[in-house]
Amino acid sequence: MNPLSATHLICSLFLSFNSQQLVIQKVEQCINHASSYFKQNFRLPKIGFKQRGKIAGCARLQTNELRFNPILLSDNVDAFLEEVVPHEVCHLLAYTLFGKVRPHGKEWQSLMLELFDLKGQTYHQMDVSKVKGKSFNYQCECGSIELGIRRHNKVVKGKQTYICRKCRSPLMAQVSV
Repeated sequence: MNPLSATHLICSLFLSFNSQQLVIQKVEQCINHASSYFKQNFRLPKIGFKQRGKIAGCARLQTNELRFNPILLSDNVDAFLEEVVPHEVCHLLAYTLFGKVRPHGKEWQSLMLELFDLKGQTYHQMDVSKVKGKSFNYQCECGSIELGIRRHNKVVKGKQTYICRKCRSPLMAQVSV
């Protein structure tokens, strides 16, 4: 390995570690803020950085765990600190306070607004080109849509059909010629 590559690798690892530490601190800050607001102690969740694919973060409710995508994090530190971390923390809080509720339902939305003054967004707008897997083209009445390998395989096996979020028409696989 040439010295430039080694330096680049060390810098990347340091930045990755640093951004992960910032996320951990933000989770702690969000949990402490919620504990103060509700005047009750919420347990700090287990935090991991092994989320894969296009998902920025994931809350495991029953195990009180948060998982974050390290590749998306490295390119979007500010978005993680401002939006993704509060988003995932609110999932854990909603489960703790209200039990099993809709993932982005009124309870979760009210926590996002009350605690963090954020309008709860269901999907992030980050560039996913570095984490994007194989995709397949599907067609609806309003245009072309890509499905990932997992959803495509469900369609092929006849286990699932999907509809367009905009026009509500069924998605049909585009046959390549």
